[in-house]
Amino acid sequence: MSLASPSDTLFCTVDVVLLTLRDQTLHVLLHRRDREPHADAWALPGGFIHTAEDASTWDAAARVLADKTGITSPYLAQLATWSGPGRDPRGWSVSVVYYALVPAHIVPTEHDRLHLCAVAHLPELPFDHAHIVAEAVQRVRTKSVYSSLPVYLCGETFTLPELQAVYEAVLGEPINKVSFRRKVEELAMLEPVPGERQAGGAHRPAQLWRLRPEVRAAWALSLSERGLNSRG
Repeated sequence: MSLASPSDTLFCTVDVVLLTLRDQTLHVLLHRRDREPHADAWALPGGFIHTAEDASTWDAAARVLADKTGITSPYLAQLATWSGPGRDPRGWSVSVVYYALVPAHIVPTEHDRLHLCAVAHLPELPFDHAHIVAEAVQRVRTKSVYSSLPVYLCGETFTLPELQAVYEAVLGEPINKVSFRRKVEELAMLEPVPGERQAGGAHRPAQLWRLRPEVRAAWALSLSERGLNSRG
C-alpha cells in the first residue's frame, strides 16, 4: 500500500481496551461499530478526539468509554500509540490507546451493541485491534506481578482469598499463599473494613478488605520491588 500524500488529512482517535473477569477468565468488552469502515463489526470502543471538548487524550478516552459503554472505569491508563497509513482505510491515522480494569458487576449484561469476549477467543477484529488487545493483556499481566493493579477488578470489598484468586486469574497460574500475603503487606494498598466479615460456612468468618481511599481516589498503583512466586 502506498503512503498517503502530504495533502491527506491525518486523523487522531482514542481506543479503550476494557478488561474484566468473568468465570475467573480475562474478558475484553467489544462494541459493535455503527458506521463504515467495518460497520456492524465487533471492535474496541473508540472515537475521534474532540478538540473543543477534550483537555487531553485521557479525557477523550474516558468520554468515549462512557458514551459507548456507560462505564466510568476505576482505573484508566495509557497503553501505547498506534499510527500509520495502513491501519485505517480512511487514511493516515493515530490512535492513542488506553486500558481500563473494571469489576464484572458494572459491565452491562444486556446490550445489543456490547459483547464480553474471552481474550483467548477473540472474533476477527477490524483495524489492528487484535494486536492491541494482546498488548494490553500482556501489559496487565506484567504489571500484576509487582503491583496492586488486579485490585481494580474486584468489587468494593473482598477477602484476601478472593483477591488472590483474582491475581491468579490474571496471571494464569497459581500463587504461593505465603508469597501473596507478604506481597499484600509490602504494597500497603489495603485497609480492613471495620466490623465487616464474610461468613464462611463451617469456617471462621473472613475479614473483608478494601482499597485504601487515597489510593482509589488517585487511581494509583502500589508497587513492589519483588514479584510474586508461583505455587511450586
